Amino acid sequence: MEENLDPSIAALLASVTPSDPDADDSAQGEGVDSSDIFAGMGAKESNFEQMIMEQTAPKKKSGPVPEVDLSIKEFKPVEKVFEDENQHYFEDPSYYKTAIAGEGQASNRLHMVLSKYLSCKDVKDKMVYRQQVTMAYWELVHVMAPKTAGKNFPLPKRMMLRFSVLLPSLFRPEHREFFEKSILENNTNEPVFYMDEWFKYISQGKIKPSTTDEVRQPRKKGDDGGQAEQLRLQQLQSKNSGKLQNAENTLNMAENQRGMLEAELKSKIDQICEHDSLIGMEPHRQPYNDLQKKLFGDISSTLRMLTKNDRELSLALKEYQDAKGVFDAVEEKLAAGPEVVSASSDDIDQEFETVRQMAKMTCGRQGNQFPIFTRDFFHCLPQGTGFRENVIKVLAWVESLDPGAFCRIHKNVPNRIVPFVILLPTYGDRGFCWEPFDRYNRVTSRGRIVVPMYPRDLKIAVLTAVADLRWQVAKEKASYYWMEEGLTGQYYEWIDKQKLKGDLKQYFIQDYILWMTKESEGVQRLDKEVRGIFWRNMPFPQELKEDLRKRSLVYDELCKKDMNRAMSDGY
Repeated sequence: MEENLDPSIAALLASVTPSDPDADDSAQGEGVDSSDIFAGMGAKESNFEQMIMEQTAPKKKSGPVPEVDLSIKEFKPVEKVFEDENQHYFEDPSYYKTAIAGEGQASNRLHMVLSKYLSCKDVKDKMVYRQQVTMAYWELVHVMAPKTAGKNFPLPKRMMLRFSVLLPSLFRPEHREFFEKSILENNTNEPVFYMDEWFKYISQGKIKPSTTDEVRQPRKKGDDGGQAEQLRLQQLQSKNSGKLQNAENTLNMAENQRGMLEAELKSKIDQICEHDSLIGMEPHRQPYNDLQKKLFGDISSTLRMLTKNDRELSLALKEYQDAKGVFDAVEEKLAAGPEVVSASSDDIDQEFETVRQMAKMTCGRQGNQFPIFTRDFFHCLPQGTGFRENVIKVLAWVESLDPGAFCRIHKNVPNRIVPFVILLPTYGDRGFCWEPFDRYNRVTSRGRIVVPMYPRDLKIAVLTAVADLRWQVAKEKASYYWMEEGLTGQYYEWIDKQKLKGDLKQYFIQDYILWMTKESEGVQRLDKEVRGIFWRNMPFPQELKEDLRKRSLVYDELCKKDMNRAMSDGY
């Protein structure tokens, strides 16, 4: 790696003598002056504070966290993945210094071990330094995470968190070109966030910290006497907000149905009230014709449907009024109580540990967990890199084949809720679901899935995350009976029948990938019974089903079974 370093990196390495046995100890000791580390780079550039003051913040900011909108039924088409012109994010000669500067001992340690790693030629020593770089890098991220919410957080630091780009010289020219065309702000209105944005919104309290085994206690200003009560009210408010939104959605659906029925009724009445003149016997008009007489029965049927709709609408309205009354009452009590700090330093520290664990999980035990972007490990094409827009395009493709992938059913009403998607700049190949939904709001809260940005196959990385989400939502829905009922129960029974050993969920994820990539194209790769389970519980769109039944008798048989179930429904 060191043979291709540009002069600026060579100057960086010249500031530290890698062979000095005391160099690492000095980096870990106390009282190390950061300016000494960069002494070889010129006195004018050695003042960290001056560099940070001169560094301008990015002009464009990411959009706000999108609220759950149950009226949205699909992803909007991604208009463009990259900017039209290069933004030259990484051409600043002081990029590295600004990215690493001002973080105290964390800056010192990373600079020292990175210098040794880049200049080391012995393979065994390089492995040791590589592990030290990994630890030092995450230590630096830990220090930087709470600062992401600041208005003047420097762009190089943001790019380091977002893409793990610490040394732009480690790019290949073609890599730098499309990374510099990446879109900074979130114009998609989808809950897909880079790591720097995730820490930012967690710090600002716009997104709740991720759930862990440890129960967090709220942090608040003022008297501690109302702490337990405020916690109870917050949990009640979170739970009731889901009920309120679902009740409003049900009410809207009932009102829309009433509007369509009334429009249909008016149209039929207008047709009945139209009478042609009797030729030669004006002003007398024709009696009802056969078509108009037939409309009498249709109108009676429409009136019965309106009566049923009115009962449903009345129930939905009462449920909405009750939920809104509770919501408003709790809101007033929360406003009258002590001010609550949305995110404390402990919350942010815990979220950092959670994100670091997420990063490890995307790579696995045997994967490449090196945290810094380098041309030696990055082998993705522009369309296969986990930029926000690319991931949204894959999610839209998933939903086009599996319309229920992001739906949760409440009172027989499917609610489409896209989960939070956290994009981590790792060399992992597997996405996963961290939590299927908020434990206090199972109705309309977003789940959380994690997607690595630099996988071998971005589509597979996203599919593993969606499959994990699918499994966990189905398992939570079935609750104690997850081995007996629903998707998980049917799949468990098949696995048990086959006497397969191992992780049940991993079997499901692998079969889901085959379902989406092979079976959706008519290529039969699943066991007949598994295909039937997926066909019933995670059906393809009807158009695709009709296309598949023309390709094979296997799918035609499944379609016939669908028709038989539809005909016997209600008996």
